[in-house]
Amino acid sequence: MTDPQATPTPDPTPDSAVADPLTQARAELAELKAKSTELADQFLRAKAEVENARRRAEEEISKARKFAVEAFAESLLPVSDSLEAGLTIKDATPEQIREGAEATLRQLNAALERNKVIAINPPAGTRFDPHQHQAISVVPADQEANTVVSVLQKGYTIAERVLRPALVTVAAPK
Repeated sequence: MTDPQATPTPDPTPDSAVADPLTQARAELAELKAKSTELADQFLRAKAEVENARRRAEEEISKARKFAVEAFAESLLPVSDSLEAGLTIKDATPEQIREGAEATLRQLNAALERNKVIAINPPAGTRFDPHQHQAISVVPADQEANTVVSVLQKGYTIAERVLRPALVTVAAPK
């Protein structure tokens, strides 16, 4: 039996039911704020990293453009030296001049090849290729039509890209 004089104890369920979701919501809010702060920090760091990478890439491209010709120029210096040395000889015979010019031309060709500048000099009878050859004229010839008859000026490629097409005459159709 219960004592009517005893003070009733309040039911803890209503207060704890209200306090528990409130506490839970505050805990979730704090957790979400921390996660948001962490993600914002990660975003800022990633953004700064991308910006730094972009800046470094731009600097490297700038340097590559600025110094791209350096290796090529370096390989041409001996050619220049040879030409200057040849010009200092006052009493050179025509044979000596020719010999010096041929040696200098070999140096120049070697320097061009080292830098991947390759001559386009198709032999007679080679099929005409509009990507590498420029037809100057079409001439009657005793060879198959649309083939190279003669080369008027060599062409050049650099790293498989045409710098200048070879100027050629082409055999006319019969």
